[in-house]
Amino acid sequence: MGLYDTYLATRHRLHDAEPPAHVALVLTERDLLADGAFDTLSSAIGWAFEYGAERVTVSVSVLDGAVAPTLIRELRRLDVPAETVVRGPDADAPGEAGSDLGGDSAAGDADAPGEAGSDLGGDSAAGDADAPVRILVGLGGKAEFAGAVRELANDVAAGEITPDAIDEADVSERLLFPEEPDLVIKTGAERLSDFAIWQSVYAELYFTDVNWRDFRRREYLRAVLDFQDRQRRFGR
Repeated sequence: MGLYDTYLATRHRLHDAEPPAHVALVLTERDLLADGAFDTLSSAIGWAFEYGAERVTVSVSVLDGAVAPTLIRELRRLDVPAETVVRGPDADAPGEAGSDLGGDSAAGDADAPGEAGSDLGGDSAAGDADAPVRILVGLGGKAEFAGAVRELANDVAAGEITPDAIDEADVSERLLFPEEPDLVIKTGAERLSDFAIWQSVYAELYFTDVNWRDFRRREYLRAVLDFQDRQRRFGR
């Protein structure tokens, strides 16, 4: 770690405010096509846990659905310090077991515990949500929210809930990953993309001009320090 990185890490350690417990990284498929992009992602997830995070969510927006299976395969191989679940565009509706593109289940392709692996091979969405690292490939926030609404509509039709009784918790528990991130980091441009529109409504957003291929420890520490310097208002 360089001198400047050490300086930033010391500022972080001595800061009075708590670091973000849940960090979200918003990437594009183009970010992951650059040389070394997956190594950078492995490092970034490691830095998140090193500097106080308890959960990391990675969202990868995909314009060309044909690249999703390749991305999922590579993301499963990430060397990260915590259990990881990866979901692709054909994940089942919230509340049901999910699956990856191409029909591969994690049971046949899982790595050892602590590495990217356990992925939807019959686990419930609730179980997936407990994984410290969650990676979404091509799963937009609008589609996720629409899925939750469809499930609620089915429950109303089945007489399991009345429209007047529906509240925020009923929506949240039907999302693929219901937890709300504290800090959302987007590299390269000040556009959030279609990411977790329900969950990130009160998150602190951090945009950096640095492209993903140039994202380093110091960029992550700058984001965390920016978060610690803010006074969170949660919509108030």
